[in-house]
Amino acid sequence: MSDAPDDAPLPDDTLDGAALDDAVHRVERELGRLFARIRVGWRDAAATVHPELQPLGYQVLVSIVNGHGSAGEIIDRLQTDKSAVSRQVSRLTELGLVESIRDADDRRARRLVATPLAVDRVTAARAAYESRLAERLRRWSAEDLDHFADLLDDLAN
Repeated sequence: MSDAPDDAPLPDDTLDGAALDDAVHRVERELGRLFARIRVGWRDAAATVHPELQPLGYQVLVSIVNGHGSAGEIIDRLQTDKSAVSRQVSRLTELGLVESIRDADDRRARRLVATPLAVDRVTAARAAYESRLAERLRRWSAEDLDHFADLLDDLAN
């Protein structure tokens, strides 16, 4: 991660256009592969929670388990549309994974809460995913992991 401002001069090794373009393309390819692996992980986690649960439903459920109890919060977190979240919440309710309760702060509003079954199953799905990820990441040094985390943070900002 660099502390240099965005308009700071680039280091000399970034001025080779063809090499830089090749490196950028490689990063794009690898990010695509990583995102595909993440989508497979979501699909597997969804199936762990319930065989009929879709990956988006899993993401909605994880949001609810993490305390995002309103549709608006879930829409903002997942950057998806209201109708998709509404369909997933309906399905989660049908599967016995989510309940809608009256909001204690605003009696006119409703909050979404995960059932104990949902919390148990999401916990199991996360544990399996985190175990697989940790197995791969533990092959790296702490220094490499810190550097990777810094690069991801820089990319996300």
